[in-house]
Amino acid sequence: MSTLSTSAQKIQDLLNSLGYNYTVIERAESTRTAQEAADRAGCELGQIVKSLIFKGKESHKPILVLTSGANRVDEKRISEYAGETIGKADADFARAVTGFAIGGVPPIGHAQKIETYLDEDFLQYETVWAAAGTPNAIFELSSSDLQKMTEGKICRVKP
Repeated sequence: MSTLSTSAQKIQDLLNSLGYNYTVIERAESTRTAQEAADRAGCELGQIVKSLIFKGKESHKPILVLTSGANRVDEKRISEYAGETIGKADADFARAVTGFAIGGVPPIGHAQKIETYLDEDFLQYETVWAAAGTPNAIFELSSSDLQKMTEGKICRVKP
C-alpha cells in the first residue's frame, strides 16, 4: 500500500476515527474534475460527489453544496435555502474555510463548520465517490453515510 500525501492521510485518519471502514485511494492521475474522478473510480458520473464552496453575499458565511457529478447547481435555489444571495467562493476563501485546495475538497474534515446541502440525486446510488483532500485522492462510501458524516440537508440542488 502506498503512502498517502498529508492531506489525503488527514481524511483517512478522520474516516478511521469516525468509525468508518473506507479507504482513501491516491493516484498519479488527476481526479480534479468529476469526469476524471469517474474514469479513475470506474463509476457513473452521477456517483461523483462534487464539493462546491459558495459564500453568502451578506454574511460571508461558507456554504458547501455536495452535488452529483452529473448536475449543475442552481445558485438561486441554494440562496433560498441559505436565506441570502450566494456567490461562488474564490480559491483563497475555499482553502481558508475548508483547509483544502479546490479540486480536492472532501465532504468532511474542514477547517470550520460549514452549512451543507446534499444533492437528493445521491439517494439513487448505493455508493458514491468523494474527494479526499487532494486533486488525486478519492474514496468510495455509501450515500447514506455521506449524509450522516456531513449532516447535510438533503435537497434538490439542480435547476
